[in-house]
Amino acid sequence: MDRTLFSEEHELFRKSFRKFLEKEVIPHQERWRASGIVDRDAWRKAGAEGFLCPWMEEQYGGAGGDFLHSVVIMEEMAKTYESGFAIPLHSDVIVPYLHAFGNDAQKKKWLPGCASGELVTAIAMTEPGTGSDLAAVATTAKRVGDEYVLNGSKTFISNGILCDLCIVVAKTENAPGDPHRSMSLFVVEAGRPGFVKGKKLAKMGMASQDTSELHFEDCRIPAENRLGDEGAGFLMLMQKLQQERLVVAIGAQAAAEQVLADTVRYTQERTAFGKPISKFQNTQFKLVECATECEVGRAFLDKVVAEHVRGKYLVKECSMAKLWQTEMSQRVIDTCLQFFGGYGYMLEYPVTRAFMDSRVQRIFAGTNEIMKIIVAKQMGL
Repeated sequence: MDRTLFSEEHELFRKSFRKFLEKEVIPHQERWRASGIVDRDAWRKAGAEGFLCPWMEEQYGGAGGDFLHSVVIMEEMAKTYESGFAIPLHSDVIVPYLHAFGNDAQKKKWLPGCASGELVTAIAMTEPGTGSDLAAVATTAKRVGDEYVLNGSKTFISNGILCDLCIVVAKTENAPGDPHRSMSLFVVEAGRPGFVKGKKLAKMGMASQDTSELHFEDCRIPAENRLGDEGAGFLMLMQKLQQERLVVAIGAQAAAEQVLADTVRYTQERTAFGKPISKFQNTQFKLVECATECEVGRAFLDKVVAEHVRGKYLVKECSMAKLWQTEMSQRVIDTCLQFFGGYGYMLEYPVTRAFMDSRVQRIFAGTNEIMKIIVAKQMGL
């Protein structure tokens, strides 16, 4: 199926990024997985090449592109089975909060470093007892003169070890008893007294992504580090979660397509009972089902991406995409893994790692059960 999303410039960008992956990512993947973290230098190299926040204006150090440049990056990373180098999280989930809600001084202070790779970002929403229930956040930010004092703990924070800036969701005292009007966002720099990076968490998948607990123990930050108005945090999160869920869907779709392509090649080469296993009817039927799911998913997703780029309100559609693409991706990857037999259980095979990586996509950015609730509300149910 021909795609009409991308211009010639986007395809040239794709070739350039693919070369970057071949030179600066693929040779290091095994070591990154073993150590559970990506080299800090890889972030700077990505920034120097214009691959971080490519949509950002040149005045802030960006490449002056658009969201479709980010889509190219997400797709190409999926093709290399790289789930730990969290460029999409940094560029298209976290930095947009700074870009959209930061004042002029905050943008000038932080955005150039985000584009160059000097500043790696994280966002701290989830807490040990909250999961997807943002209204239940217990971390507090108490105003004391020209400062806020933060106290609380966060968990499952991607880029938690590497981050230089962390956007923290905390409750303020402006609207006691109303969780939707007492939530605020704060930017906390690494190294501030009271900002404690906890242990790196061992995960089933995404082995090279540093995920950790974060603790705030009487952590003092200047009031000027608050993003937007006090109490406006919930509304800001609701505005940006649309794109976050779309980012997850894009990665899931691309992963399913790549695993399917690799599996088709494998079944054409692997023989059993004297012929390639691709010649068995069961193999053909299963792979046809997978290919059909990928094609249907691609048609829907490209439509949503195109409308998102045009600035449309797509809470329902982005939630649907996050729900459907992640469920579809795991179905396809699971089906494909079966054709690898015992090798499909070995970590040296990319399909095995893709299987483990895909499972979390149904959990983060709001569980798929939450997606159903959101869509139901959008349908007026």
